[in-house]
Amino acid sequence: MSSPGTPSPSLLGEDPTGLQSFAVLLRRMNGEFNRIAQEFAQAHGLHLTDVQALIAILDADPEDGPMTPGRLRRQLNLTSGAMTACVDRLERAGHVRRVRADADRRVVHLHYAAAGKLLARDYFRPLADSTELARGHFTQEELAVVVRFLAEMNGQLGLLRRIPD
Repeated sequence: MSSPGTPSPSLLGEDPTGLQSFAVLLRRMNGEFNRIAQEFAQAHGLHLTDVQALIAILDADPEDGPMTPGRLRRQLNLTSGAMTACVDRLERAGHVRRVRADADRRVVHLHYAAAGKLLARDYFRPLADSTELARGHFTQEELAVVVRFLAEMNGQLGLLRRIPD
């Protein structure tokens, strides 16, 4: 019998570090993250796409500059109309702020609002606590390998992204 959240050895296949095992574990983790995001969305009157947008704004690489609606639209693969509706909902709910660029007032930057950050921090605190508990079961060297794997995996997944027209 496996512990809660751990797939049975038969589901993982013969090789616990093989592709099938990684696929099963990554799908399960992704499913749990999606469940948590969906619960947050429902609890706050948002769509799942809105939560994905918030995550994209929060995790935007500062080297790419401030997040704009156009960049966010391309990242989430949404139409202009859907992106506008999403940003409108997030702004009404107090999660994001639209800020006009100083150099070109036509350009809008999206910023995670302080109130929205506080709300998300409170809601996702159990997830952070669980992550810290799981990290505590590994050495710094093991965690460095996990971070390397996740960074490489994200890079490879990014290469699969289809660029919208």
